[in-house]
Amino acid sequence: MKRTGPTNPELNNLIDELRQLSLSQKAPFWKRIAKDLAKPTRQRRNINLSRINLYAKSNDTVVIPGKVLGTGEPNEKVTVAAWQFSQSAKEKLKNNITIKELMKKNPKAKKLKIIG
Repeated sequence: MKRTGPTNPELNNLIDELRQLSLSQKAPFWKRIAKDLAKPTRQRRNINLSRINLYAKSNDTVVIPGKVLGTGEPNEKVTVAAWQFSQSAKEKLKNNITIKELMKKNPKAKKLKIIG
C-alpha cells in the first residue's frame, strides 16, 4: 500500500509553513512539528488533558502535533497549542491556541515543549 500523507489542504499548508519557518529562523523545533504532523492520522498523537498535567509546569507553552482530548482537568496555567482540540478540551482549557498562532507569536520556538 502506497503512503500518501495528509490530504487535508489546511494541514498541508501548515506543514509547508512550518518547514519554511524552520529554515528561515534556523529553528529545528518547527521542522520536528512538521514531521510529526505529516504522519498518517493513525500515527498522530492524541493527548488527554491529564497527560498534559503530568508533564507541563505552570506557565509553560506546550505543543501537541495532533489532537488534544478532554479527559482530565487542567490544573495548571499552561498554554496549549495543537492541530486540533476536542469540544470538551476546548471548554476546559482557557489558554488554547493553534499551532499557526503560536508560529506568529514565537517564530524562534523559544521555551516550548512537545508532549506526546
